[in-house]
Amino acid sequence: MDEGTKIPRKDLEGMEIPFKVLELIPENAAVNYRILPLSFEEGVLEVGMVDPENLEARDALQFIVSRSGMPFKIFQITEEDFKRAVKNYESLSGTVDKAATEFEAEMSEKMEGFELVKEDAMKEGENMVEEAPITKIVGVILQHAISGGASDIHIEPISHDKVRVRFRMDGLMFSSLSLNMKVHNATVARIKILTNMKLDEKRKPQDGRFSAKIEGRLVDFRVSTMPSYFGEKVVLRVLDPDKTLTNLDNLGFEADHLTKIKDAIKRPYGMILVTGPTGSGKTTTLYSMLSAIDRDKYNVISLEDPIEYDIFGVNQSQVRPEIGYDFANGLRSILRQDPDIIMVGEIRDAETARLAIQASLTGHLVFSTLHTNNTIGVVPRLVDMGIEPYLIPPTLVLAIGQRLVPMLCEGAKDPMPFEDSLRQMAEKQLGDLPQEYRDKIEFPNEVYRAKRTAGCPSGTKGRLGVFEVMTMDRDLEKLILTKPGEAEIYNHLRQKGFITMKEDALLKSFQGLISFDEVNKL
Repeated sequence: MDEGTKIPRKDLEGMEIPFKVLELIPENAAVNYRILPLSFEEGVLEVGMVDPENLEARDALQFIVSRSGMPFKIFQITEEDFKRAVKNYESLSGTVDKAATEFEAEMSEKMEGFELVKEDAMKEGENMVEEAPITKIVGVILQHAISGGASDIHIEPISHDKVRVRFRMDGLMFSSLSLNMKVHNATVARIKILTNMKLDEKRKPQDGRFSAKIEGRLVDFRVSTMPSYFGEKVVLRVLDPDKTLTNLDNLGFEADHLTKIKDAIKRPYGMILVTGPTGSGKTTTLYSMLSAIDRDKYNVISLEDPIEYDIFGVNQSQVRPEIGYDFANGLRSILRQDPDIIMVGEIRDAETARLAIQASLTGHLVFSTLHTNNTIGVVPRLVDMGIEPYLIPPTLVLAIGQRLVPMLCEGAKDPMPFEDSLRQMAEKQLGDLPQEYRDKIEFPNEVYRAKRTAGCPSGTKGRLGVFEVMTMDRDLEKLILTKPGEAEIYNHLRQKGFITMKEDALLKSFQGLISFDEVNKL
């Protein structure tokens, strides 16, 4: 221990710092303030500092860890140990920065003696994106997105000289690295080349897609560009078939819901709707249902915007509203293709709703999505879209409402007693559920919160669906003919044991699958 500072010393000789620990303090902060995350044990972050008396470094450390609420302990390390250990940051930013430096050097060399004006400048820029450094920048960003399990990549210019790259993981955005503005145009151009977009069109949004072989498998990327104040922003949706095409049994449906869904998809005709906001996993649920159908026996056609994943045995068609091929026109064409099962990506307007209803009335099983806050809102929404109430009971077979919530990591669960106040909250939530259904729910002795560990810094990994399922029966058919509001539909379903999404989350927290804190967020 240092007698002057009373800070314990730590020798880093031969010490390997895991990348999951290094991620807790950004590389630029580590280098600037000469601080290093060393380990993360039992919820406490150990930090090495070359100069523990540096108040600016202490303040920076406090700011960094305060955002996640982690307790920390400081150790003094030598300058030599710091220089050796900081090399552990062989991360995305290091590889990309090196490539960016190579690109800038090549650009300077190629531009020597030339003035960048109009056409010549544009042509030089087009040639430049085929050079190795820019290819490396794009490749490394894609590689790290796949390795980290990102669902989206955002490349966004945020100032005159900085470009931010962010990944969306488990529904949340995380900053990954910063690029110099000098490489932004070439990076965007490289992505445009991959997607066959127009290189010289920077004033209007463009869309495209491309595929890349990463980690031994083919991954699709759906790309969108948009003009912004400092330049074009690019968003890439990662469409990884190994990650998203999930078996219906593994989505998180409880046994009764799963039985109802499997019975519904065996029906020869009718309509099955999945509801929820953007990013709630509706497409994954639809694809999982289609994957459970015998696609050799039936003619299955889908109409999508966009096609996110290839499903073997399904004839998938991409709508193109700009040429008049929208959901409504596409659905008319599909009905002339002798289909047995139809998937319509989304019911957006009254015409598409009417055609979907007509298709289900004429002997087709129709899958689609609808934007409502919950399952109970499906019937009023269809009525608002001009569907006559008498057409809904013979067509609507089943409706699913869903959200996605973070799953607790195994070994990263912090137990807390399920004491009186929590029990009272749960009992109040379930208060209007008939006693025969309440008696089937077993309250646990403890529930869990996310606990940060070295192997799972956030305490959660992946997401799990929470659901509510509404099925059509004779009593509901009679109720719909009276044009009921959501409250009336809810009261009717509740008497038959209807479980809301919030209550499904509550039950999953009882099982230790999700944090109890997530329940109140729904």
